Amino acid sequence: MASAQPAPEATRRELLPGVTRRAALLVVAVLLLQLGFVLSYVGAFHDPEARRIPVAVVAAPDAPAGTAQSVAGQLDAIDGAPLDAQAVTDEDDGRRLLRERQVDGVFVLGPGGADRLLVSGAEGGAVSTALTEVFGRVEESQQRTLTTEDVLPAGPGDARGLSAFYLAVGWVVGGNLVASIISISAGSRPLTRQRGVVRLGALAVYAVASGLGGVLVAGPLLDALEGPLLPLAAFGALLVFSVGAFTTALQVWTGTIGIGVAILLFVVLGNPSAGGAYPAPLLPPFWAAIGPWLPPGAGTSGVRGIAYFDGAGVGQAALVIVAYAVVGIVATLLGSGRHRAADAPAERLDPVPA
Repeated sequence: MASAQPAPEATRRELLPGVTRRAALLVVAVLLLQLGFVLSYVGAFHDPEARRIPVAVVAAPDAPAGTAQSVAGQLDAIDGAPLDAQAVTDEDDGRRLLRERQVDGVFVLGPGGADRLLVSGAEGGAVSTALTEVFGRVEESQQRTLTTEDVLPAGPGDARGLSAFYLAVGWVVGGNLVASIISISAGSRPLTRQRGVVRLGALAVYAVASGLGGVLVAGPLLDALEGPLLPLAAFGALLVFSVGAFTTALQVWTGTIGIGVAILLFVVLGNPSAGGAYPAPLLPPFWAAIGPWLPPGAGTSGVRGIAYFDGAGVGQAALVIVAYAVVGIVATLLGSGRHRAADAPAERLDPVPA
């Protein structure tokens, strides 16, 4: 009996035996995504440099009027502009700005050339280290002494203040993965708007479980992160749902390509710009600019704000995350049930509930 021959249409779609044009394009897309990953991470982290780190300057009590302003101007004039200094009235005012996350350090001029630098380890150890190095060079050139005090330290189990970053990244990855798995198993586009609502509802249930589970692991289980459990869990649930809804919307409108776009946004661009290993003042301008507007960066900032800063900065982070959720919900519902396109297979009628 003669062996079955491949259909002419299938043969024309193959570049090589067993390799279709679609498969070849997907391989090329993966290669580009991989190279983008390398470019983004190495580009962000290979040469950290202090860039306009905000600091407050406090003059000694017996110093002449205008001393703090004069010193702030001298700090701003340092080659390379590592600092963005502002004069404040007293140390209490500087500490308030530090708690409110408006500055990353407070430089207190002391009598007899004995100065102090107040930093916040909870904002990330890399910034504290960079400030200590910059002010150390300044003090050495002026023959003064410097003592660094971490007045808002990270928790004892939170090495270098990185736990907030890893928790936020875990939530982002979870939201991305669950949306991708649902799409792969049930089809990228729900057949009806009602089924789109069900899919978003399933994401919401997962998000609540993920938010609570992440907090319990990082908090009571590992003692890696301090802070109120319920606000952290609620913030985590919002973060997971927003990433899941946005990823779902991308797949509804672009099919499999949406998975790659989500990885590009949330992993390739989002993780190195999130302020984890190196906060924004130490990142190149591009990564520093995009970080606060992507879920990993907004998530990291929000978790730190809840855990260590009495909610400072959480409002802006939550608005960014809510925006992704709203766009994801609207785009998913608008795309559910629309005419099937070749590159975006519709939902299959199988037992998968979502």
